[in-house]
Amino acid sequence: MARADLLVDLVKYAISGNKGMVKKVSQAIIAEEREKQHSILADRLENTLAQSQREEAKGNIADGRGAPFVIVDASTESYFEEHEAKRTLNSLILPPEVTYNCEQFIQEKFRADLLRSYGLEPRNKLLLIGPPGNGKTSLAEAIAEALMEPFYVVKYDAIVGAYLGETAMRLKKLMDYVSSRKCVLFFDEFETLGKERGDLHETGEIKRVVSSLLMQMDRLPSYVTVIGATNHPELLDRAVWRRFQMRLSLPHPTRANISLWLERFQQEHKLRFEYSTETIAKKLIGCNYSEVEEFGMNVLRTYVMSLPENNMREIVGAALKNWNSISYKEEDIANE
Repeated sequence: MARADLLVDLVKYAISGNKGMVKKVSQAIIAEEREKQHSILADRLENTLAQSQREEAKGNIADGRGAPFVIVDASTESYFEEHEAKRTLNSLILPPEVTYNCEQFIQEKFRADLLRSYGLEPRNKLLLIGPPGNGKTSLAEAIAEALMEPFYVVKYDAIVGAYLGETAMRLKKLMDYVSSRKCVLFFDEFETLGKERGDLHETGEIKRVVSSLLMQMDRLPSYVTVIGATNHPELLDRAVWRRFQMRLSLPHPTRANISLWLERFQQEHKLRFEYSTETIAKKLIGCNYSEVEEFGMNVLRTYVMSLPENNMREIVGAALKNWNSISYKEEDIANE
């Protein structure tokens, strides 16, 4: 059974004829029923709401007023990919302040009823900032895992259209879709859609997309979690910054971070590098977590292929020598 306050609100707005709020409260009830695994009821409510939208749209079009909002259809699911959230917060190596803020963010979602009893809503918009390869996507996945909610990754190739107004229309369809379910919606490379509108080199279409994106984000209910990630925060529109209630920076790993990652890698795969992790970390300083993981996996592959006879010290030594050689060549290319 849906929460009593939602049912009261639904009746109140229906009597007053506030169709916008009827839709919003209905979406909240659908999301709550899905969380309770009442899929049949949630689907029936969602279909009823969609049918009502279609009928109203037809009436408005017949009267020459146009459709009041975009109708959600099956094609909307092509705008994102649902990923299985496997990573956990404990599996990630994060700065203490990032861990603390993420735990606070998650607790607010779990204790939403307490916050609402004081007239407050849990925060639901989080922006992750930092160089590529340092765990922004992994952290978004870990938050979805902690919340036990579906993890939706937005597909820009399906969202961004070539025609005037097409991108904004698809964004609205996407936001209407996720509004009826508790989920984590992840925008990687958020600057793709949220560019600074004051940039003289950008077209009017981009500015319209940003304005539409901000409006849609404002309309999202608090049970929908939006996480954006960016490598280029300087490109984001200033109004975009204000929409995210929490902004977290994920820097390159320190030598101690790399050493800790290597210790965990050895424990997970039940092997020893035969070098101290501090020594290896010193050689890998400057790498991001993705590159450190690539190094570890290269060692593991060589180790497995050399079974049953292997010399782990030689394997790691060769991997470090090869890694330094590759890193040196890449640095030379970058400086040319």
